[in-house]
Amino acid sequence: MSEATAAGSSVGQYSRDFEEATYAKVAKRLIPFLFICYVVAFLDRVNVSFAKLQMAGDLKFSDTVYSFGAGVFFIGYFIFEVPSNVILERVGAKMWIARIMITWGIISSAFMFVHQVSWGGLAVSLGYTDAELTFYVLRFLLGAAEAGFFPGIILYLTYWWPASRRARITAMFMTAIAISNVVGSPVSGAIMQYMDGWNGWRGWQWLFLIEGIPSVIIGVLVIVLLDNGPKHAKWLSEPEKDLLERRLQEAEREKAAHGQRHSFTDAFRDGRVWAFALVYFCGVVGFYAVNFWLPTIVQELGIDKKDFLKVGLVSMIPWGVAAISMVVVGSHSDRTGERRWHAAGSLLVGALGMIAVAVIPKGHAVLSVAALTLVTAGILSWVATFWSLPTAFLSGTAAAAGIAWINSVGNLGGHFGPELIGHIRKATGANEFAFYTLALMAIIGAAIILAMPKTSNPGSRGGKAAE
Repeated sequence: MSEATAAGSSVGQYSRDFEEATYAKVAKRLIPFLFICYVVAFLDRVNVSFAKLQMAGDLKFSDTVYSFGAGVFFIGYFIFEVPSNVILERVGAKMWIARIMITWGIISSAFMFVHQVSWGGLAVSLGYTDAELTFYVLRFLLGAAEAGFFPGIILYLTYWWPASRRARITAMFMTAIAISNVVGSPVSGAIMQYMDGWNGWRGWQWLFLIEGIPSVIIGVLVIVLLDNGPKHAKWLSEPEKDLLERRLQEAEREKAAHGQRHSFTDAFRDGRVWAFALVYFCGVVGFYAVNFWLPTIVQELGIDKKDFLKVGLVSMIPWGVAAISMVVVGSHSDRTGERRWHAAGSLLVGALGMIAVAVIPKGHAVLSVAALTLVTAGILSWVATFWSLPTAFLSGTAAAAGIAWINSVGNLGGHFGPELIGHIRKATGANEFAFYTLALMAIIGAAIILAMPKTSNPGSRGGKAAE
């Protein structure tokens, strides 16, 4: 029997087996590569958390200098996020994602020279050392270069999968956040510990160089391997392309029946977009506060300050559990069609972990790692299901602008979260009050999700609301 016969005619009903096989084929082709892209992207974003263990002492960076530099990334990210995603929607995913990856890989590697740039009197007039100002500038540029990558990928997924299938797919893609830390933590620790002194360079310099190069290489591969959508995929048969296009068109019709937002300005006139941006801010504050400080917190559990590899191995534990939990939660959300409680409940689990981090006394390393694991598992499970909510009512240019706006405003939390911990550590010498504050933010985010009216989830089982 021919493929077309098995599938049904181009205007007829496709068999369930053919549909599942088609989506499996698409997932097998796209998700592993997008996963690798995000692994190297996220590694370049947060490897500064490991570099800090050695770099801060070398360059005399205080906790507040480090936390501001870690967070200023998100200022550049915020400014350029929406324009970047709108450009991607207009020029196509392939070339724009490649541009993003190549530029951020170059900038990330440039951090190895952070202490070798002279600003003359400018740094002094601003109250910084040359190294501090260079650190801030490069972090800002890294954020500007990476702006649009994550929301661009979220938008790109909408070109292939309807909403009913997207939570699991998003979770599979976003396990890269956890895996980048599972793999990156021991690798970063090993680079700093065993390459320190090679060619006269410190371990943190090698870290930035080695972990920046893959982004450039993979950025070039994006041009070769990525397609802008089903219509351009030569590896799909005509019936497979037709199936994918039909399912997306059906989802768009259901969006239209439930108040779809399509134009650029529609995204900013919809109060749900602003509410989701606030929710994302609340969750991201906690996520990046923990992410940028986790190696330092782990080191302070009693690990020798020169044993960077051990810090990396212990840091693997929370991220490894989070990788599993986000796929399990995302898959369950797809099977049930329920979104709001999955997202809100995951945030509350993260909040519980933050409270546990604050109350567990020093010296209880196992309990502290367990609490940090609750934080990472909860926050990452939340973000895996969260994006099914706004994409349920946004489409077209509104999807590009709305997703980017939610992500850019929300990611400002990545600036305030690390700074919060840095300032509180400087003032009190401890983390407790910071984690109570982070837990409160997560609880507020969960409450907003549950207080919002149910959002239509086009393409879900029976087209029901995302409850």
